[in-house]
Amino acid sequence: MRTQRQVVDYALQRRSLLAQVHAGRVGVMEVCDASPYLLRAAKFHGEPSDVICPVCRKEPLTLVSWIFGDELKHASGSARTPEELARMATLFEEFNVHVVEVCRTCSWNHLVQSYVLGSGGLNNHRSRRKTAAE
Repeated sequence: MRTQRQVVDYALQRRSLLAQVHAGRVGVMEVCDASPYLLRAAKFHGEPSDVICPVCRKEPLTLVSWIFGDELKHASGSARTPEELARMATLFEEFNVHVVEVCRTCSWNHLVQSYVLGSGGLNNHRSRRKTAAE
């Protein structure tokens, strides 16, 4: 699998939001609002992390990877395991991955990282459609 590219880390945004929560400027209910769909995805497609929830401090966070891209068709917008991501990176030219951390106890969730995966045009075994001019 090719490595991740165009990586964006949201650690500063996360730190700022948690500082506002701990200072009382933002309510816990405003940040602990994971949807039932996200919580289910964390249960079935997530991977456990070593980071304890910064809000409830009761359990380790779960990382959920969501995929997006035109080439993915109906699979776009779904959660995938790391194994599935590795396989898909060889099958598709390019797609975006958004990693969200989720606490399954208090429903804290935050976008942690986004990046691009895919073969980047190295898969030439697929025949490309020709235009009328070709």
